[in-house]
Amino acid sequence: MDWDYLRYVHALATGGTLSRAGEILGVHQTTVLRRLDQIEEQLGVQLFERNRDGLVMTVAGETAFKEADRLSHEMENLEQKLAGQSVRPEGKVRLATTDTLLNCLLNPVLSDLVAVYPGIQLELNTGNEVNSLSRRDVDLALHPSNQPPEAMVSRRVATIGSAIYSAVQYMDCNPDFDPKHPEAQAWVMPDDSFSHLATGARWYQKNLKESQPVIRCNSLYSMYSLIRAGSGVGVLPCYIGDADPELQRLSPPIKGEGIDLWLLTHPNLRQGARIRLVMEFLAEKLEGVRPLIECEREN
Repeated sequence: MDWDYLRYVHALATGGTLSRAGEILGVHQTTVLRRLDQIEEQLGVQLFERNRDGLVMTVAGETAFKEADRLSHEMENLEQKLAGQSVRPEGKVRLATTDTLLNCLLNPVLSDLVAVYPGIQLELNTGNEVNSLSRRDVDLALHPSNQPPEAMVSRRVATIGSAIYSAVQYMDCNPDFDPKHPEAQAWVMPDDSFSHLATGARWYQKNLKESQPVIRCNSLYSMYSLIRAGSGVGVLPCYIGDADPELQRLSPPIKGEGIDLWLLTHPNLRQGARIRLVMEFLAEKLEGVRPLIECEREN
């Protein structure tokens, strides 16, 4: 029997539901269901009965789970032995993300990473991170999306919250900002090529249909720089705005504008020791700043 079959059986038996098994395996629950159907069809036996409450193992499923559990423990023991032979991981890890996430969120995390693991050689790519991952040009991606690619192994880090911000100096000169009449202000907004990806895109379309922006641009980091320089007001992720003392938040978190932040890797790369180590390190450090990412500070 293929070991991959047993991994899915083990996750399904342990999790008890398709969604929980997907979280354990790092894949979408539809992928788990499709794989289970393939396994049962190829083996010619039903491993799980499905009901409203989840999954119940059949006799055959219990047999498969016992074998999977035994092999899982053996694999963990082997990994521990091998890890003990290489205490200080070394080698190249290629990480892709956006320029905004790199400059406004990841920089201190990566500084900690190279300090703890000096043998790791980081290569950073701030281009088209998901396409690069699909082509195997990079090993890991930190990517904002509400529809992560199913083909990748994914781990959700947080949901990025957004709010309206301006420079403190802008508000000193324009103290009459009224969220109920936002069209009265000068706005820095995404242009048409970027609006479908931009933070706050739906809010812009709903609330600023008649407004004439002062500046449009195709980069979130450029929008941040312009707002910080006092060019106008705009919607920014809270991990940018709340962390910058030069900016002032002018609204509560905007409802319905959250974007999930994912760590992604290719299925064939996730077992690499260096890649797995870096992925876990990033996940742990980003968990520590989840309140900032999710805009939990009171306005």
